[in-house]
Amino acid sequence: MDTPKIEFEAVSKCFGEHQVLDRISFKVSPARVHALLGRNGAGKSTLLSILLGLLPADSGKVAIDGHPFSRVDLRNIGASINGPAFYGHLSARNNLLVHTKLLGLPATEADRTLAIVGLQDTGKKKAKSFSTGMKARLALAQAMLGNPQILVLDEPQNGLDPQGISDLRHLLRDWAARGATVLVSSHQLGEVMHLADDVTIISDSRVAYSGPLNELAPSGNLEEEFFRLTTGAQHA
Repeated sequence: MDTPKIEFEAVSKCFGEHQVLDRISFKVSPARVHALLGRNGAGKSTLLSILLGLLPADSGKVAIDGHPFSRVDLRNIGASINGPAFYGHLSARNNLLVHTKLLGLPATEADRTLAIVGLQDTGKKKAKSFSTGMKARLALAQAMLGNPQILVLDEPQNGLDPQGISDLRHLLRDWAARGATVLVSSHQLGEVMHLADDVTIISDSRVAYSGPLNELAPSGNLEEEFFRLTTGAQHA
């Protein structure tokens, strides 16, 4: 068994009296796509924010490559959570150039990632005028700058058309096939069946399942298993 790239160990988080995460523990392995699932408000984005050091956990810890997370680890992590974040008055390329300068990367890296996500021909068009799908592609391009070994993406399919979703699936599968680690939250259970190797389902603030997708839903009916674990009954 490969050493986990990411490990959550008994991570808990409350907002006031509301327990959002209760001793969440699971592992994310390299060279695999891992989907984080749960109903709205299950705590997925909160957990990803804790992973990236944006929120402190009340208790528990996150390990990267077997050591406690530190800000140095962010050099090897590409992320997009809580929706796209960019400068609306700048073009797609200039948005990425801001990040390449911060990361110490050459300008050609902006062009490379724009081509990967299909935004190479947007020219001087300002990002604020982009469609929802184009904004999602720009967020993905930002996350991919520098070929990070870990990709953390919060609902990356949002706003993409069917072709965009298919392109994203192949991109993330190829990314993992090269040995990288991909952690993706999603509500699109049908797409998760095509995308993920492993899944973790959070329900009632706790882990309801974490492991290989084909062991959870050997028949291919992830939706049935998801509702069984998150409601206690099959979905009608």
